[in-house]
Amino acid sequence: MSPNGQRLTPLEMLAKLVAFDTESAKSNLSLIEFVEGYLQSWNVPYVRVPNETGDKAALYATIGPQDKGGIVLSGHTDVVPVAGQAWTSDPFTLRVENGRAYGRGAVDMKAFDALALALIPEFQAANLKTPIHIMLSYDEETTCLGVVDTIRRLGRDLPLPKAVIVGEPTMLEIVDAHKSVVTFTTTVHGSEAHSSKPYLGASAVMTAAEMIGELNRIGDEMMERGDTSGRFDPPYTTVHVGVISGGTARNIISKSCTFHWEFRGLPNQDPNEIPDRLEKFAQEVALKRLNRFGDFGHIETKVHAHVPGLAPEPGSFAETLALRLAGKNRTHTVPFGTEAGHFQAAGIPTVVCGPGSIDQAHQADEYITLDQLEAGAAFMRRLAATCASS
Repeated sequence: MSPNGQRLTPLEMLAKLVAFDTESAKSNLSLIEFVEGYLQSWNVPYVRVPNETGDKAALYATIGPQDKGGIVLSGHTDVVPVAGQAWTSDPFTLRVENGRAYGRGAVDMKAFDALALALIPEFQAANLKTPIHIMLSYDEETTCLGVVDTIRRLGRDLPLPKAVIVGEPTMLEIVDAHKSVVTFTTTVHGSEAHSSKPYLGASAVMTAAEMIGELNRIGDEMMERGDTSGRFDPPYTTVHVGVISGGTARNIISKSCTFHWEFRGLPNQDPNEIPDRLEKFAQEVALKRLNRFGDFGHIETKVHAHVPGLAPEPGSFAETLALRLAGKNRTHTVPFGTEAGHFQAAGIPTVVCGPGSIDQAHQADEYITLDQLEAGAAFMRRLAATCASS
């Protein structure tokens, strides 16, 4: 059976993908079903990898030989919310104007997804010797875990790839390193009493304040420790508390207090160091003060998300390949997290490289320039030529 699919330009494919409202809190299955139909029309084999509840799914497709690993083009399908943003047009209808394509996800990162999908007919016509795999994930904008179940299958029932290119917007610069992002929720459970008799209770708010003070001290130490590579901005692991809530009234000893915090670690940062240090402080200092008048309370910290950092691998196959395809001679870092660290942790050489600028992401009237869209297409065509020759 020969392929009989409809040919879509990258811009036309981008319009199709943007039309699906795949905000991270919502299902992406409508988009996945559209892509599956498109792949079927071109006789491209694929695997759907659903999440536990079945309301979202990742997808892994292969163009070229099915019996060996090739080059993965990896992109996420979810986007950030539009609520509260002042869009000048419908965010889920692609608007092309003055050399730009506007829409939610236009640059982050449905443009990369659209390029990979739209160029499938060209990939097939190239008679690839090394396959090109297309990986579409979910939940990147919230936890970066939507790619993990598929990665676990690589080297098992799916061929282990030779390299991965994660297509986050980098203006097609080659990124070989970024920080980790690990987020937590800490809740202090105290006991209510009248504030005139504090010995009858335990203040969750005041204990939480002590713990936040400890995070400040840890953050200061991380700043002093610095970044020996000199490649990151800011040049150190950062520690931050973003939200705190607790208590009911000024004259009531607070029963509960919760704070949400994170650290963004240099690639060599031990992911357990900071939470372990906070836990030690909780056990040795904060809990003793919380319960100094009796066994009133306890403290719990839960990990919300862990996005691994991407560590440089100078001379790796992924780096060498991407530099050649992009016509670049040096690599870069980015301040944001990506799914790349998950691939690297699985032993697969990985870089980040995609069209468009991150400066246009996550805001009203998000856009990608048509020049960058075309440059991304040229990058993928050079990839196809390379995979056809070896």
